[in-house]
Amino acid sequence: MARRIVLTEEDPSLRRKSRPVTAFDDRLRTIVRDMWETMRHENGVGLAAPQVGLLRRMFVMDTGDGEIVAVNPELSDYEGEQEEMEGCLSLPGLYGYVKRPLKVRLSAQDEHGNPFQKDLEGLAAVCACHETDHLNGVLFRDIAEGELFRLEDLESADDTDDNAVNDD
Repeated sequence: MARRIVLTEEDPSLRRKSRPVTAFDDRLRTIVRDMWETMRHENGVGLAAPQVGLLRRMFVMDTGDGEIVAVNPELSDYEGEQEEMEGCLSLPGLYGYVKRPLKVRLSAQDEHGNPFQKDLEGLAAVCACHETDHLNGVLFRDIAEGELFRLEDLESADDTDDNAVNDD
């Protein structure tokens, strides 16, 4: 296994639409293993192939409910809405609030070509939507509500508020 370099938003390939995976072979499984290693090294919960320079429709994710390898994913059966803070390994240190469905159905193939469906909700639904956006050349910056921010900026604003003098 080998870690791969995660591309940052300056790389124009992140804005391109990915092509379907057609070969379910040892090379694909090696790429999947590399993506897992890279995602874990970067402390992510999901990683799409375009983020490591491969314009193929696949991602890996693990939001705590088990590992998912999604090849040629399709999302359907959207339900509800949630607005959560998101970050991205390709936009290091930046965060923003994005509206996503509360529930979604993921239809995909695993790394062996076996089709599956999985109903996702909460963070898993957010992650699947976020990673699928990458496959379509969309970054969370494009759909975030308001400006992106750094967590340090929020912390320093909180410190300023805590030190404010009340003139009452």
